Amino acid sequence: MFLFQHMDSVREFAPLLYLEMPGYIAANLNPAFELRHYQEAAFRNFIHFYESDKRPNPTQVLFHMATGSGKTLIMAGLIIYLYKRGYRNFLFFVNLDNIVKKTMDNFLNVTSQKYLFAEEIVIDGEQVKINEVSNFQGANSDAVNICFTTTQGLHSDMWFAKENAPSFDDFADTKTVMIADEAHHLNVDTRRGKVDKTEEELQKSWETTVRKIFEANRNNILLEFTATCDLQNSYILRDYENKIIFDYPLRKFREEKYSKQIKTIRADITHTDRALLALLFSQYRMKIFQDHRLYIKPVVLFKARTIAESKEFEQNFYEMIRMLTSSTLERVITTSPLAEVKRMATYYAGKGIDFDKLAQELREEFSPDRCISVNDDKEAKERQILLNSLESRNNPYRAIFEVKKLDEGWDVLNLFDIVRLYETRDAQTGKPGKTTIAEAQLIGRGARYCPFVIEEDDKKYKYKRKYDGDIENPLRVCEELYYHCQYDSRYIDELNKALIATGIMPENQIEIQHIMKEEFRQDELYKSGIVFLNKREVKSRKDITELLPSARDREYSVFVNTGKTAMDTMMMNAPTNTTVKTYLYRTTIGKIAEYNYSIVHKALRRIDVYKFNVLRSYFPNLKTLREFIMNDAYLGGVRILIENPDIEPNPKTLFTACIDVLERIGSEIFAIRETYEGTTEFTDKNFREVFRNKTLHITDPHDEGEGISQNAPAVRPEWKIDLGVANWYVFNDNFGTTEEKAFVAYFSHYVDKLKADYEKVYLVRNERQLVLYSFNDGERFEPDYLMFLRRRNSTGFEQYQIFVEPKGSHLIAQDKWKEDFLLQIKSKGIPKKTFADDNEYYVWGFPFYNQENRLSDFTKAFENII
Repeated sequence: MFLFQHMDSVREFAPLLYLEMPGYIAANLNPAFELRHYQEAAFRNFIHFYESDKRPNPTQVLFHMATGSGKTLIMAGLIIYLYKRGYRNFLFFVNLDNIVKKTMDNFLNVTSQKYLFAEEIVIDGEQVKINEVSNFQGANSDAVNICFTTTQGLHSDMWFAKENAPSFDDFADTKTVMIADEAHHLNVDTRRGKVDKTEEELQKSWETTVRKIFEANRNNILLEFTATCDLQNSYILRDYENKIIFDYPLRKFREEKYSKQIKTIRADITHTDRALLALLFSQYRMKIFQDHRLYIKPVVLFKARTIAESKEFEQNFYEMIRMLTSSTLERVITTSPLAEVKRMATYYAGKGIDFDKLAQELREEFSPDRCISVNDDKEAKERQILLNSLESRNNPYRAIFEVKKLDEGWDVLNLFDIVRLYETRDAQTGKPGKTTIAEAQLIGRGARYCPFVIEEDDKKYKYKRKYDGDIENPLRVCEELYYHCQYDSRYIDELNKALIATGIMPENQIEIQHIMKEEFRQDELYKSGIVFLNKREVKSRKDITELLPSARDREYSVFVNTGKTAMDTMMMNAPTNTTVKTYLYRTTIGKIAEYNYSIVHKALRRIDVYKFNVLRSYFPNLKTLREFIMNDAYLGGVRILIENPDIEPNPKTLFTACIDVLERIGSEIFAIRETYEGTTEFTDKNFREVFRNKTLHITDPHDEGEGISQNAPAVRPEWKIDLGVANWYVFNDNFGTTEEKAFVAYFSHYVDKLKADYEKVYLVRNERQLVLYSFNDGERFEPDYLMFLRRRNSTGFEQYQIFVEPKGSHLIAQDKWKEDFLLQIKSKGIPKKTFADDNEYYVWGFPFYNQENRLSDFTKAFENII
């Protein structure tokens, strides 16, 4: 069992024991980098392991995380955490010098867009500086001291003494945190299973050098980071099974939509035409970004097979750009059969951009001073900072020429086109060769998502793809990476295998189409009907009179000086645990303050967020600090479960418990940003403007689940329906989850009863086309289905619009807020028409549909409308 799987078990089966991430970590990182859920999980895994009595000394762990998932931000956060735990010396090393330069810029250059720390680092009320050092002799005991080096440089410094370089002696007397990036390069000996070597052979191994430093002090920590740990190698698997603290593979990174979609454009055209097509797409994307007031500059990479070929193409490229004419561009566009090219041509024509103007733009945008070459070590080293800041406004580069200098350690978000400038293949016996695998790795680097937000309420999706379910949206091309290569189906097959192996491409993806039936388009509901939805508004904090219920209403478990001890015999599974009697003591912060007010007051003073002027910015109705401590609406009722060796905890134990709990609550207060609420007023929109045909991509459809037709052979008989002939279902088919198919089948049994009461009965599938916002906090919600029921009355008609959300059993508790909101709509929702008429409109919400646990509740609500 891997170490991270032990952590998963704790999180799943003993969540109260799974330690929270302290607030001071996020508070001291650059606020521009929003922590993602998996990054918080990585921190919590490490903290839980570090603070457990099972941690070995010295400590070695590996973070196995996808390219682009933010490993460097994890490093910065761990530096903050370990500084707080008493560490001052940090040794960063990696195999390539250009990665060292990039990381130094990210750690030290406050003006860099990718600087990782907060503008001011404050720990325990004291400002902390980040110092670059060449060794740890005379290191500042009040600062973070970081020594940056390559693995080769470190190896050389250790065995061949140099002035001002680190030595083995530096690591013997002082505990050090070693941070190894691209750590798979270290496993030279482990990969081969070598254990018996002469001393001379040992001195030649980087891995042995790192091991010697690591073992020099029992309090040393080795943090390894890589996206490509070779777990197929039995020696590596055996050595790292108990060290991989967190696993977040590229497959999961893609599935959670943190990457671009990848498309290959293979064409039997010249390299020059291939390059021009990439430039046209690059300019097209830039204009779409500009249409939405976004400054994002797409970049093109030209990948050659050799340095000589790259340099030759670069010169030919400059000449081609200098002589570029409208007729050349017209030929490239009009001869391409691709739908994407035709869509691009339509866009340019619609904007009044003819081929003359387009040629002029490309001559300017891709002139030699807007292009950069990184074909050899010197160029890569000198231009690393420029390559690491391609997203910056003052970085002019639109095109890059390279061979293989950017395959590792390159952080780029705005790469949208890669052009392959050679036709060779190196597959053997059907397996991708080294070149193809390297190309797949480069594509993986380019597949990092370029974040942007169009709508205000999309901020939570800034770092994720937003248009997978809306293929016709023009912004979709801004979420795609195009790989331009030769028209060779065998090569594409080999590349696909390599991409699937890395996890950046799904193994099985299909396209499905939700088509609105033609007969429904003739119905009055489609032609002139209206649908109601609410809006999101900023919530004023003037009405906030309490701590967040999510932070206030749970019980916090704290372990203080339990005295638990264990002795382990190494290489034997025979731990000996001593039994120490401990006691559980339940109390609240308010009760501790009643016992001794200064305990809580002193703990608050240790944490910046509890300064009264800071608290007032979050809770403007707060009158005094005492009110915040004693009132149950704030801290007074916060429950604490203390495990300690005393029946009645002493003041020191209570103080420690308060610090622990207040830090956790403080991190949640600090995370509060502008808050929202959903309006109770539901405004109208034309039905035909909200609901339309939709094309979706579904990954790995199987059995009866998402992506499978309701009429497929695999669907159980009681759910199987040919919705294409069901006049009550608006679209041609239902491709939803099993719970959604169960609901549609359930609804079908009531259609005749409904039609006895209503002249119009329709069920509409909502594919992210209609959005609601919860009344309490403005959370975005897209209910899966809408029922439309209409009947005549004395003045016109009355229309019921009812929101329905089928929900799997495993999600009912997690999504309870959605059900609460649905059930509030009937009493709080107020339909407001733009134009007055004699018709009456009602908006309702039903409880979750769940066939296993909630069917009786749903049926009760459903039968109320009959």
